[in-house]
Amino acid sequence: MAREPVRTCVGCRSRAPKSELLRVARAPDGARADPAASAPGRGAYVHRDAGCVEASLARGALARALRTGLEQEELARLRGSIEEALHRR
Repeated sequence: MAREPVRTCVGCRSRAPKSELLRVARAPDGARADPAASAPGRGAYVHRDAGCVEASLARGALARALRTGLEQEELARLRGSIEEALHRR
């Protein structure tokens, strides 16, 4: 029986099974939510909770985990992408 991978939420720094978290991936055209967790490139995980998402964006933890800078416009697009992914679930 295989164990599920565990990842750390960049918002609250707690560990959780990968299936409970939303992956955010860095792509050539900017960072975006990756609900299927299959996009290539650097990724970071955040709980599917508005509080963790806001904490990760406000503290800059998501940008650090993705090793990229997030300008205001890109940050707004990323926030929209995450909100859309959260509402689809």
